[in-house]
Amino acid sequence: MATTLHQDLSGKVALVTGSASGIGKDIAETFAKAGAAVGIADLNEAAAKATADEINAAGGKALAIVMDVTNEEAVNAGTEALVKAFGSIDILVSNAGIQIINPIDQLAFSDWKKMLAIHLDGAFLTTKAALKHMYASKRGGTVIYMGSVHSHEASALKSPYVTSKHGLLGLCRTLAKEGASHGVRSHVICPGFVKTPLVEKQIPEQAREKGITEEEVVKNVMLGQTVDGEFTTVDDVAQLALFLAAFPTSVFTGQSFLASHGWCMN
Repeated sequence: MATTLHQDLSGKVALVTGSASGIGKDIAETFAKAGAAVGIADLNEAAAKATADEINAAGGKALAIVMDVTNEEAVNAGTEALVKAFGSIDILVSNAGIQIINPIDQLAFSDWKKMLAIHLDGAFLTTKAALKHMYASKRGGTVIYMGSVHSHEASALKSPYVTSKHGLLGLCRTLAKEGASHGVRSHVICPGFVKTPLVEKQIPEQAREKGITEEEVVKNVMLGQTVDGEFTTVDDVAQLALFLAAFPTSVFTGQSFLASHGWCMN
């Protein structure tokens, strides 16, 4: 008997944070094409609405949600709005993030706290809000954290980013153990460099900090450890997210998945 390929999210409801642009937007659009109703959660209200409008115009279902993932009230209110609109929440993709480049000895404590608040506190708060409904509905669910190669490796100038991305592995693994009895599974996607606005902003910043050209940043810093000198794409990440969200069992729960063109293989 042939194995059935699962890529259908019909009847599912997904909340994707940081989904008005970049990786999050591509994941939201991919989920919508697969049949899910999607919450477009973002700080940028106009961009969130524009993305939701595009999905709705294409025949999908989407709701724009203004959300600061570091604010518990905003997270809870946004999650409740999604459930009120579509009846449940089955998938959470914790994707919201920023980047700040500085060596440890020059990094402001406020920037350290800001990075951890968005990447780690935001992941915790959205998870807690989603679990309330996933547990109560008895439908189970899937939580996907947007990690990075930096969940496994370190790079200079990125101490709070590396720290927070490592922390997501711990949160994911703990949720895998706690959520199992409720049918909730968890995963971390760990991309290499993806040429989004967030990454493009880093190129001149790293060039200045390292005293090299922007071309050298791309070739030697960002892609130097890959096997083929290629960027990971937003489509690569979205396809992996769809695979995990649609997978029929919890066999992969608690695991991280590297998508880095061989940069990191452990």
